[in-house]
Amino acid sequence: MTNELTMSFPVLGIAAWSGTGKTTLLEKLLPQLREFGLKVAVIKHAHHAFDVDQPGKDSYNLRSAGAAPVLVASRQRFALMQETPGQDEPDLAQLIAMMAPHAPDLVIVEGFKAWPIPKLVLYRDGIGDAAILTDRWVEAAALSAPPPIELADSVTQLNLDDSQAIARWVVAWISATHNTVSFLDTMSSKQQW
Repeated sequence: MTNELTMSFPVLGIAAWSGTGKTTLLEKLLPQLREFGLKVAVIKHAHHAFDVDQPGKDSYNLRSAGAAPVLVASRQRFALMQETPGQDEPDLAQLIAMMAPHAPDLVIVEGFKAWPIPKLVLYRDGIGDAAILTDRWVEAAALSAPPPIELADSVTQLNLDDSQAIARWVVAWISATHNTVSFLDTMSSKQQW
């Protein structure tokens, strides 16, 4: 079964094995994309339980008492906390839909390697399985060395340590991207994250 989700913004996955430098690259890339005038939202997959709240705080106590969701707001930021009991993994299509009211120019999805979305794959020589470079959704590969396997002709090769070149590629990719993103509601959402 296919779930068609139409967005007014492109979605780009950043996929890599742990230790490759995803966060380091994104910390450099986000300000550079902002310099291009882009409003970029990020969805990050966490591989562990996490909590943005603290025991003893009113919001934590209210959530523990059964409020769902809990929205905490101040002049500087707000956080929406929603429990998801019984959910194996987050539903990326739902998370992306939550970005729509914010009207980003781009949503970067960090993690969610198995989801069928256009991807920029980061690969550092010697870290993880090079088969990540063969995913049919790979648009570009940012590499620390020549690729250990042959890449598809359609995959743009970038230098993993050149964030400015990667930012320029992202901007060019956005301008060439259609506004419709399809998410396949299949076993891909059940694969290893």
